[in-house]
Amino acid sequence: MTLMKVEYLLDTNILIYAASANETELKKKTRAIELVHTRFGTSTQVIQEFYATVIRKPDKPLTPIAALQWIKRLEAQPCVVVDLPLIQAAIALSQRYRINYWDGAILAAAERLGAETVYTEDLNHGQSYGAVRVLNPFLCAVSV
Repeated sequence: MTLMKVEYLLDTNILIYAASANETELKKKTRAIELVHTRFGTSTQVIQEFYATVIRKPDKPLTPIAALQWIKRLEAQPCVVVDLPLIQAAIALSQRYRINYWDGAILAAAERLGAETVYTEDLNHGQSYGAVRVLNPFLCAVSV
């Protein structure tokens, strides 16, 4: 399967803000929705984490059916499957940059998609990890 190159990959936390019913994070939700309404990349890891989180952790969790509806919307986006080569790349990235494996897997998925940027709150804003730069979309005024 050939994946379409994308400009950026959205990490799980961005999708969670977009789907959240929590009104205390309205600015983040608004920014996340802007990003979700564009062409972006994702991975099976991101989708799994999204589902597991939104049905149990937010103040107002989604029902499993509502979470599945969100996932079905994500089907239109290029999606990297976590396979053995991606796992190996994630391990290498996590060791090289001294980050956790899961963040390494996000960066490896972005690399596979040819994405130059990962939007996330979980890594250092503005730092480049090889060919991928991390931006916190809630700290920067980036238009898409």
